[in-house]
Amino acid sequence: MPLTNLQQELLQLYARQVSEDDLTNIKELIGSYFAKRLSQSADLAWERNAWTEQDMDDILNDPAQ
Repeated sequence: MPLTNLQQELLQLYARQVSEDDLTNIKELIGSYFAKRLSQSADLAWERNAWTEQDMDDILNDPAQ
């Protein structure tokens, strides 16, 4: 199975020696990026479905989840 474009890019980045501080910062940047994208997707779903606070409570407390 070939590597994804993200895996290839990360391999190029990690081929270089970086400090532990830089490595920590890079990991935080990547995590923040994906957290922001997830939050935006959730906001879109919320708006598209016209969910209320009660709807969200019901979803979060659904034992089938």
